[in-house]
Amino acid sequence: MSEKLRVGILGATGMVGQRFISLLENHPWFEVVTVAASARSAGKTYEEAVGGRWKMDTPMPEAVKKLVVMNVSEVEKVASTVDFVFSAVDMSKEEIKAIEEEYAKTETPVVSNNSAHRWTPDVPMVVPEINPQHFEVIKYQKERLGTKRGFVAVKPNCSIQSYAPVLTAWKEFEPYEVVATTYQAISGAGKTFKDWPEMVENIIPYIGGEEEKSEMEPLRLWGEIKDGVIVPAKEPVITCQCVRVPVLNGHTAAVFVKFRKKPTKEQLIEKMVNFKGVPQELDLPSAPKQFIRYMEEDDRPQVKADVDYENGMGISVGRLREDKVYDYKFIGLSHNTVRGAAGGAVLCAETLKAQGYITKK
Repeated sequence: MSEKLRVGILGATGMVGQRFISLLENHPWFEVVTVAASARSAGKTYEEAVGGRWKMDTPMPEAVKKLVVMNVSEVEKVASTVDFVFSAVDMSKEEIKAIEEEYAKTETPVVSNNSAHRWTPDVPMVVPEINPQHFEVIKYQKERLGTKRGFVAVKPNCSIQSYAPVLTAWKEFEPYEVVATTYQAISGAGKTFKDWPEMVENIIPYIGGEEEKSEMEPLRLWGEIKDGVIVPAKEPVITCQCVRVPVLNGHTAAVFVKFRKKPTKEQLIEKMVNFKGVPQELDLPSAPKQFIRYMEEDDRPQVKADVDYENGMGISVGRLREDKVYDYKFIGLSHNTVRGAAGGAVLCAETLKAQGYITKK
């Protein structure tokens, strides 16, 4: 047990915090030793603090039930118990930025699910299969923070996971214009049908801030490091609509793409299914064996049948076909709280450990 890195979860009682806890049960490299949340949960056992609000399909892991929740604001105290932390705190953007940097300054790496630092120029925002090289910006961030091992790294928004990897796989054909409509699950808002009954048989055509993230964040993934900061790419230009739909887990995207170099359908499928990155090459514990799969059936991917592909870490694509206005169109599906949230952050942490950024204190 002592060989495992000691992990703390900041914001452990919320939905993403719970997802971290369930994903890290029996993890070969990481062990959850500390759970931290707001002052109102502090001092209770994790089981008491969560109470009837456990939202996962699987039972609460025995190993965390009796952990006493610490106050997330007692930064030095929490940091002294762990090698690194996952952050899923529920605070204002400015408060999140401040507390994550505070943890980093205690020489504790922070791998965050939050959006607060996604546009901090020297904070890497990474999908490990797409842009692991952005972790190299950490050395400049450490200079700014005055740290030796502490830093903040983040993962991008859940909404882009069903199409950004696909467009990355097609890079050589130079996609330059993209229209995407995402049909997003209610768990993306941290809700279940029990606590959001008005979503039953309903669609809401607006999710605050989501369209901007969906249009801009892929460009940051495809950017490059210049003078110690990440400079976003200029293309492809993406326009997006984001719709909340009555689905518990799974974000679906309907995507239209224009290419400068016109590929065949067979070439596009071949690039997708063979697309892999550092997680697959290093065989990381949470890495999907096949990152993107293509489904030939006319009615797939479907949320019910396909959302848990590769334990929720893979992406399913179907209905790739030529389009009258654009060159091609397709449907993509990803698991928003696994690949899109906690699972994506765990894979980032595994990559950071494999590359020597996260070590024992």
